[in-house]
Amino acid sequence: MLQTKKTYTLEEATRTIERYCAYQERCHKEVSQKLRDMRMIPLAIDEILGHLLQHNFLNETRFAQAYTRGKFRQKKWGKIRILRELKMRNISTYNLKLALKEIDEKEYFDTFDTLSTKRLHQLTTETNLQKKKKKFADYMLYRGWESHLVWEKVGEIKY
Repeated sequence: MLQTKKTYTLEEATRTIERYCAYQERCHKEVSQKLRDMRMIPLAIDEILGHLLQHNFLNETRFAQAYTRGKFRQKKWGKIRILRELKMRNISTYNLKLALKEIDEKEYFDTFDTLSTKRLHQLTTETNLQKKKKKFADYMLYRGWESHLVWEKVGEIKY
């Protein structure tokens, strides 16, 4: 059976997107994509985005700050990974700088130490020192921690 996608009036689409934005912080790119998925025309998308901005449902600064706090505290991502992900969402340079200020320096280094200790403990079964160092470095770099921190820690790894 052929299934057709629902079509929305401007008012229905606006209410739907308001709920979408109220549920969690969203960036402009996510909202635009959602509207395109709803098969809205570009003129309607612009009008709805204007409405969302005007009524504070959509705020790029607030999104960037919330995203940064969440990914750092929940997923233990480093600044490099967070920046890369925000750039993929077309967040402005000004908002990137504001977002990174959400991470306390002391908390950042404490988290790095905790995460690196935990990862090294997981690698205790690895007998080859080079493999152990590589696995550790790959893990930390993938999560966006600065290379100078990672390599400094790798230098401290002993059997």
